[in-house]
Amino acid sequence: MSATEATRAGDSDLDVIIVGAGVGGLYALYKLRNLGYRARIYEAAADVGGTWYWNRYPGCRCDVESLEYSFSFDDDLQQEWQWPERYGGQPVILDYVNHVADRFDLRKDIQFNTRIKAAKFSNQSNRWTITTASGESVSAPYCIMATGNLSTPRKPDWPGFDDFKGRVEHTGLWPHDGVDFTGLRVGVIGTGSSGVQSIPLIAKQAKHLTVFQRTANFSLPARNEPMRAEKEAAHKAEYSERRKAAYSTPFGIAGFPPPTQSALEVSEEERNAAYEAKWAEGGSISYLYAFTDLLTNKEANDTASDFARNKIRATVKDPKTAELLCPNNHPIGTKRLILDTDYYETYNLDHVDLVDVRSAPIEGLTEKGLKTTDAEYELDMIVFATGFDAMTGAMKEIDIQTDSGAKIGAKWEDGPRTYLGIMMADFPNLFMITGPQSPGVKSQMILSCEQHVDWIADCLEHLRSNGQSKIVPEPKAEDDWVAHNNAVADATLYPLANSWYMGANIPGKPRIFMPYVGGVEAYKKRCDAVAAAGYEGFQISP
Repeated sequence: MSATEATRAGDSDLDVIIVGAGVGGLYALYKLRNLGYRARIYEAAADVGGTWYWNRYPGCRCDVESLEYSFSFDDDLQQEWQWPERYGGQPVILDYVNHVADRFDLRKDIQFNTRIKAAKFSNQSNRWTITTASGESVSAPYCIMATGNLSTPRKPDWPGFDDFKGRVEHTGLWPHDGVDFTGLRVGVIGTGSSGVQSIPLIAKQAKHLTVFQRTANFSLPARNEPMRAEKEAAHKAEYSERRKAAYSTPFGIAGFPPPTQSALEVSEEERNAAYEAKWAEGGSISYLYAFTDLLTNKEANDTASDFARNKIRATVKDPKTAELLCPNNHPIGTKRLILDTDYYETYNLDHVDLVDVRSAPIEGLTEKGLKTTDAEYELDMIVFATGFDAMTGAMKEIDIQTDSGAKIGAKWEDGPRTYLGIMMADFPNLFMITGPQSPGVKSQMILSCEQHVDWIADCLEHLRSNGQSKIVPEPKAEDDWVAHNNAVADATLYPLANSWYMGANIPGKPRIFMPYVGGVEAYKKRCDAVAAAGYEGFQISP
């Protein structure tokens, strides 16, 4: 019997359908299976890993330190696994996720190479039925969307793709056997995280590299290094305390003493000394933690932004290029703050050029390369580092609806609407892991995945122990949460940036600030309080 036939034969026995085999989906399967639920994952890729399966571009690396960016649910796992570097590279993180899948025998309940096209809820049967791209249907009372926040790669809708005679790749869909740039004239479009990480390594191979930049982003030195044995031992000795403490921090990462002063309360010398120390230390959270008000006070933020811009000017030898690389349209930290290794130094190489496509926009691809409004560039390969339809793209790619008429496309037409980023009004028994309006991408993602899965599992246990089987948020609770999410964001500098947090990288996408930026601590307290009050804001029924 094939895996598909076996699934069809047993689909009526499923309690929970999980969509996605990234870190969130895998932990959901582990957790629910241990509680006695019959759960199965459906995954579009050929194996586990989620974003770490697809993003294999040169230099792909996590911006959270390895010892933090890992599962906490099993102490033996976190004690035994050894991270080779301060920041985990994609191959090592994917090895780790595969190790977790093997160690806990998760693959037996995962169906790979299965893309979900539709999901429909029947109020009569109280079941979700999902339909795959191949036409297979599977149903269960509960469905968990572990579809990820950065899992729908975006390629601009430019003319000429069929005309270009060279090779085209997207960093989010990188070939598994890698790419050899030796002797090639390469163009990289985009200077977000994937562009910044890949550009220095592409430059080491390419005959010539042209970087096409529309918007300069702030990037800090990662200061990556081999894992020091004494650091690892000290961290692991305190793992349980550190994991618990992480939930009492804004970003879900322990170990950074909270700041006590405004950037405007100290002298310029003291302020610059603090920034210099953070710059030397490496890492983004540490830098933003230099003072209390860098994300809430524009004048305070200007001091941190100016310091970073001066570092760029001191590094890049050509003054014109340096100025193009200096971000001037958003406060530092309001877009995803990037960590790099030798990014700015790369522009000092003779065979690397930077093209400003804000002043001369890209018109499209040609037979020989790429054309802007004022020039044509001959290229052998074009790398699109153009990001993702973040946070909502993967969910909206699935035709999610109920037999009472609710549809995800209409629901989110003017921006996402959720309650706690976990569920949506009008969509019973449908859960999201790190959905919009939860900390998600503004936190240590594995911690947020674990927190959501634990909350969902407790919710299902509450339903089961009370003889209930249906849960859906009340519209008012959802409205209040959306309003709270917006109010929290508006009290910060985040909305000042046209970022993918706002959907600004997708033409026509509503400009709504999507993550919850009130901090992991405040968010978890709210989630716990809702559950403790008998799932306040939810309608529960048999």
